[in-house]
Amino acid sequence: MIKNSIKTDYFLRIFLILLGSMIIAIGINLFIVPNKLLAAGFSGISIILQYLTGISSGIYLLLLNIPVFFMAMKKIDREFAIVSLIGMLSLSLFLVITRPLSGVIEIKDTLVAAVYGGLFNGIGAGIIFRSRGSTGGTDIISIIFKKQFEISVSSVFFLINGIIILINATIDSYVLAVYTLISIYIATFIMNKILVGLDKKKLLLIVTEKEDDVSRAIMENTRRGVTFLDGVGGYTKKRRKIIYCVVSSRQLAQVKKILIDVDKKSFMSIIDTSEIHGAGFKKPVF
Repeated sequence: MIKNSIKTDYFLRIFLILLGSMIIAIGINLFIVPNKLLAAGFSGISIILQYLTGISSGIYLLLLNIPVFFMAMKKIDREFAIVSLIGMLSLSLFLVITRPLSGVIEIKDTLVAAVYGGLFNGIGAGIIFRSRGSTGGTDIISIIFKKQFEISVSSVFFLINGIIILINATIDSYVLAVYTLISIYIATFIMNKILVGLDKKKLLLIVTEKEDDVSRAIMENTRRGVTFLDGVGGYTKKRRKIIYCVVSSRQLAQVKKILIDVDKKSFMSIIDTSEIHGAGFKKPVF
């Protein structure tokens, strides 16, 4: 049963990587390319080469990713390299297959095209990364730079995309470069929302002298479990139980009222959190 579960998880992971790659390719060929915009990372470089030569960006993307893949085999674990290879090949293939979509939908407003292009790219990339996958290119280079030189992933990503936008401004116009920047920003925003999750929760740390009464009231009124953590007062040196609890944003007001009613001298720290897994919370989609 365990082996079957692992196989199912792996096949679902591959399916989602393929799905994400197809969504990115559709977004590029349907909205980005017809309006002379660019995408982020190696996809953007491939699109530039397509504009210059007329050859599909999928072919250039594959050629650019070949040396990166061999670097990944040496610098990154094998499993990540394999799923990255699947992401590389599928995105390149879908870019070639969906190229006829270019021009099917005529969007005269470049800003609208940039928004839709960013939306499709963000959703596709979010699905791929959420599935612990990659499309190679910038993702792998960023990880390698992080391991070798302790340069942050975001810094490498920003540098490469900055160069792409400057090239866009040089080849076409500064106006199109701004629209490309908007599209990349939207894609990054949507991707992060998918990765972090739209359903945010509140993590509560409560210090009170009436921990039993407070915890009982929280459990009875919010139907959420609580955990006691051992704490020591820095000034008083007294040992005390700290209440650890995760509630929804709507339940936060209930907890605040409980503290006012039970122990007005209590102290509560509220932390935004997400991706909560476990009893009482929704299971992740993937």
